[in-house]
Amino acid sequence: MKRVLVIAVAISFVLGLVLASGAVASQKEAKALVEKAAAFMKANGKDAMLKEINQAKGQFDKGELYVFAYDMSGKIIAHPKNPKLIGKDLLNVPDPDGKMFRKDIVEVAKTKGTGWVDYKYTNPETKKVEAKTTYVYKTGDMILCCGTYK
Repeated sequence: MKRVLVIAVAISFVLGLVLASGAVASQKEAKALVEKAAAFMKANGKDAMLKEINQAKGQFDKGELYVFAYDMSGKIIAHPKNPKLIGKDLLNVPDPDGKMFRKDIVEVAKTKGTGWVDYKYTNPETKKVEAKTTYVYKTGDMILCCGTYK
């Protein structure tokens, strides 16, 4: 019986490491996708980058990982999953728990330039509200973001 318990604990430990490394990998992928969008903008200009971000299933839309963008006031200027959001000022719209996450995104961009913001949001793939962490990257007069669902 003791042997079974030791094996169960070992398996739980290994599974925990695997799941934790998957979350880190997704965060690295989110950051890399944002940095790729910033490099695309430097090479092709802001308008071309926004057009590319808005393209569903384009190079900045990888299922649950997708780049979206805000202007410095928090208005959405690019979103490949929900084009109806483009041009909307949702700065004062909270997540389901009441967190004003868009204000946090703008604050991180203005004060630090880059960082992570946690909140809840509807996953476009599962259609369920899930915990999300989003990488924030200020470039010029806009904020590029990409999040991963936890």
